[in-house]
Amino acid sequence: MASLENVASVKIKIRKKKTPSDIVFDVIVYAVLILFAAVVLYPVINMLAYSFSDGKDAVYGRIHLLPHVWSTKSYESVLFEREGIRNGAVTTIARTLIGTAIGVAANAFLAFILSRKKFIFKKGLSLFWIITIYAQAGIIPTLCLYRKLHLTYSFWVYIIPGIISGIYVLVMRTYMKGIPDSLEEAAKLDGAGYIRIFWSIISPICMPVYAAIALFIATVQWNSWFDAMIYNKFMPQYTTLQYEIMKYTFYTMHIRSETNTIHKPEPLPVTPRTLRSALAVVSMLPLLILYPFLQKYFVSGLTIRGVKD
Repeated sequence: MASLENVASVKIKIRKKKTPSDIVFDVIVYAVLILFAAVVLYPVINMLAYSFSDGKDAVYGRIHLLPHVWSTKSYESVLFEREGIRNGAVTTIARTLIGTAIGVAANAFLAFILSRKKFIFKKGLSLFWIITIYAQAGIIPTLCLYRKLHLTYSFWVYIIPGIISGIYVLVMRTYMKGIPDSLEEAAKLDGAGYIRIFWSIISPICMPVYAAIALFIATVQWNSWFDAMIYNKFMPQYTTLQYEIMKYTFYTMHIRSETNTIHKPEPLPVTPRTLRSALAVVSMLPLLILYPFLQKYFVSGLTIRGVKD
C-alpha cells in the first residue's frame, strides 16, 4: 500500500477529453485573438519598418512589414541633429518625473485626510472632488485663468494645474479606507502622530495603488502635447516630444500634398515619414520599458496586516 509520502511525490494529471464542440470553440477563439493581434500590431510594425528604412523607399511607399533598404539615418537625425526634438525630450522627461512625483504625493496626502473617520469635512470635500470630475470650465476660461496666474509661457503650466485629480484622490481614499483601523490605533498607542502613521504605516501598504496612479500620471504627462500648443505656443524651450511629433505629422501631410504633383520625387536619406516614425518609436520606448515593472500592481494588491481585529 502506498504511503502518504509516496502519494505526495506522485504527479497526478487530470485530463479532460474535449468534445468536437469544445475544439470548434477553441479554434474560433484563437482565430479571433490572432486576427485582433494582427490588427493591433500591424501599424506598430509598419511604423517600425518605416523608421529603419531609407528615404527612397518611404517616398515610393513600398514598405509594409520589413524595410527594403535598412538605414538608421532617421534615428541619427532624431537623436543628434534636431534641436527642437532634444528640447522636447528634455522638457517631456522633466515634466514626467516632476509631475508624477508631486502628483502622487499630493493625491496621497489628500486621500489620507479624506479617509480619516474623525475628519469632519470629509463628506463635503469628497463631494467637491466628485463635482470637479464632471464639471469643467473649458479651454477659454482655463486659458484666461492661467494667464492671470502667470502660468502661461512657463514650464510650471505642465505641473501645477494637474497636481490634484479627483479620480486619483477617490481611488486612493477607497484603498486607504480598506486598511484595518487597528493598525492606526496601535500606532497611536506607541505615540505616533498622523504624519508618522501616513509615512510608516499607510504608505507601505498603499504602494500598489501608488504605483498604479504613478503610471497613469506618467502616461498622461508623457503623451501630452495639447497644453504645449495652447499655453506655450511658439516657445522652443518649452516644447514637448509629442508636440514635435504632431508638428512633423502635419509637415508630412504638407510634403505629401506637394509631392503628389511630382512624377519622380527626389530620393532622400531621411524623409518626414521616416523621421516621424523614428520619433514615435523613441517616444514609445520609455513607457514600454516601464510598464512590465508595474504590471504586477494591477494584477493583485498588497495588504499588510500588523494585528488582527
